[in-house]
Amino acid sequence: MKYMLLCYDDERAWEREGPGAQRAAIDEAVTLTHELAEKDQYVMASPLHPQASAQLVQVRDGKRIVTDGPFAETREVLGGFYVIDVDDLDQAIAVASRHPGLRHGAVEIRPVMEIPGLPNG
Repeated sequence: MKYMLLCYDDERAWEREGPGAQRAAIDEAVTLTHELAEKDQYVMASPLHPQASAQLVQVRDGKRIVTDGPFAETREVLGGFYVIDVDDLDQAIAVASRHPGLRHGAVEIRPVMEIPGLPNG
C-alpha cells in the first residue's frame, strides 16, 4: 500500500541550528531513501524550498487570486514529502519515525488513494 509522508518542519529551528545541522539531516534523509529503495519501498521523495517561496492559487467568484507565501500561522510548515510503498500502516509509521525532521517537526502519514486511469498509476 502506498503512503504519503508529509514532513512538517520548524524552519526557524533549523536556521538556529545552522547549515551543518541542516546538511546532516538531509544526508540522513537521503540514507533513509536509499534503504527504502533497497527494500523496494521507495516511490519518490523531495524536500521543498522554504515556505516564503510558495505561491497560493485560489479561484473566488470566477477570479484567480495568486498570493505570495508564507501562509501558515504556525511554526511548522510543509518541508517535504515521501511516497512509500509498504505492507501496512505499521511499516509506514516505522519509516516516518526515522525521519530526521522529527527533531523540529512532525510527519503526517496519509494513505494514497490510487485511482485507475491516471498516468503512471
